[in-house]
Amino acid sequence: MLYDAYEFQRSMLATASAMANFGAGMLSNPANPFAYFGGGQVMASALDVFAHAAASRGKPAFGLDHTTIDGRRVAVHEQIVLQKPFGQLKRFARDGIEGGPRLLIVAPMSGHYATLLRGTVERMLPFADVYITDWRDAKLVPTSEGRFDLDDYVDYLAAFLEHIGPGAHMLAVCQPSVPAYAAACLMSAKAHPCRPRTLTMMGGPIDTREAPTAVNLLATQRPHAWFEQNVIATVPAMYPGAGRQVYPGFLQLTGFMSMNLGNHMMSHWEMFKHLVRGDGESADATKEFYDEYRAVCDMTAEFYLQTVDLVFQTHALPNGTMQHRGEPIDPGAIIDIGILAIEGERDDISGLGQTKAALSLARNLPADKKRYHMAESVGHYGIFNGSKWRDRIAPVVEEWISAHD
Repeated sequence: MLYDAYEFQRSMLATASAMANFGAGMLSNPANPFAYFGGGQVMASALDVFAHAAASRGKPAFGLDHTTIDGRRVAVHEQIVLQKPFGQLKRFARDGIEGGPRLLIVAPMSGHYATLLRGTVERMLPFADVYITDWRDAKLVPTSEGRFDLDDYVDYLAAFLEHIGPGAHMLAVCQPSVPAYAAACLMSAKAHPCRPRTLTMMGGPIDTREAPTAVNLLATQRPHAWFEQNVIATVPAMYPGAGRQVYPGFLQLTGFMSMNLGNHMMSHWEMFKHLVRGDGESADATKEFYDEYRAVCDMTAEFYLQTVDLVFQTHALPNGTMQHRGEPIDPGAIIDIGILAIEGERDDISGLGQTKAALSLARNLPADKKRYHMAESVGHYGIFNGSKWRDRIAPVVEEWISAHD
């Protein structure tokens, strides 16, 4: 009943949002005398904030139609180069630009769409031939397509790297650091010609025993059965994936919002004040952030539960017990992949040391193939988006890739 109750509430809020949006437009219309006195602007601003907060959201667009290379504007076109049931490989082709490092950006499958990394892609476009894992909303995948778990995730990454070809680089943001690292281990063990030349992991939970955060503690303080019974829901009949067991994106969003509820409330209060003052540009910046942040998708139950078990509860990768379809995952197999671990000093999702652990696990990798970077005064989101990512972190990634390309 959980998912059905959510859909009922969502449809009611969508109606309320539309009415509030209409009211805001009426109260702020220049032809309406009430817009100039009697608190009309204040009421219109309040309705605008509510309308935006209650609106339904689908999958956002990347909207990256150009980049700038050597001072020249270059058109960019999205291309789906490989399609699979639970995700596709998307390339951002740059008109007239040949060569350069080929970079696979692995987006998180953690409740948000790959467009959460729009800023990551945008910053790397002038430097690299960028590909990204564009994961599909599990509620839209028919049950006839079968299951998707952590093993499948690793297989997808290997298939994407094979499609891109030898010599590619891989950058994993947050959650996919574990399957990306596992794929690198397995491909290295087989001396696969398409294993990544470098692997950059940013804010990834390689070893969550290091500086555990609230997210880590939630996963360890409850037994595995609790997650099965309390956070897994069945997709309603209105979606193509009807009957599929999923971890709903709206639950993940609720968890993230509650972690920093005070900050989110202040953001909306500031947006309200911007609207009252007529500062539409500042208000729009906040709206754009939440348009992306609130756009969520579902994960398959098997993928979510397996991740909770192996990554957060049993710490299988650092303990040396993680397997892929019965085959041990041995970080010692990595001997020639340049590994860059990046962490944010103020990351409240993946604490300091969790990503850095990947360097010590790769025991047979030469020291000159390892690098650690701690971004000062940077939180989790700032690792891959915003000015600190663009100005302080991306240059480190580019330098590392260039040194091994």
